[in-house]
Formats: sequence, structure tokens, C-alpha cells
Amino acid sequence: MDTKATQERIYRNKVDHNFNTTDIPQEFCYLYGEVGEAYQAWLKKKPDFGEELADVAIYLLGLAQITGVDLGREIEKKMTVNEMRYYTPDGEKHLKP
Repeated sequence: MDTKATQERIYRNKVDHNFNTTDIPQEFCYLYGEVGEAYQAWLKKKPDFGEELADVAIYLLGLAQITGVDLGREIEKKMTVNEMRYYTPDGEKHLKP
């Protein structure tokens, strides 16, 4: 999946359907609601669990596009940081030397 192209496609769909593209707090509320729906689908072992996860991703990618964040690039950067971390038994995190 080309994350940037997907972000643009999601944004275009929002515009085409006159969905919200400016109210960031509202988008966070929608995202939160979709996470809740995904959790309920998982909890109840519903067959649409994957679809609910897709809704979460769609709202997250849409939010990234609205706010000008290249989420694919940010994920790559964050994964590099995470891969350089190690955790001590007391739960503290450190970067590998």
C-alpha cells in the first residue's frame, strides 16, 4: 500500500461526499468511535473485525492528510526509533548504543 496515495484517496472521498475536512477535534472523535467499534467486534468475535480495523486506518490516514502529515514517513521514522530501543526489567526504555 502506498500510504501517501491512500491518504490522498481518503481525503478526496471526504471532499466528494462533503464529509468533514476541517474540524480536527471532530475527526479525533470519529477515530475514537471507530476504535471502539473495532474493539467491540473483536470482543464479540464478529466477522467484520477486519472491516472495523480498516475504518480505524481510514480515519487515521484521513486525519493525517487533513493535518499535512505523511503518515507512512512518520511510521518509518518511529519504527527505526522503536527498533533501537531496549527495555530493562524495571520497564525503563533505553536506546541501543
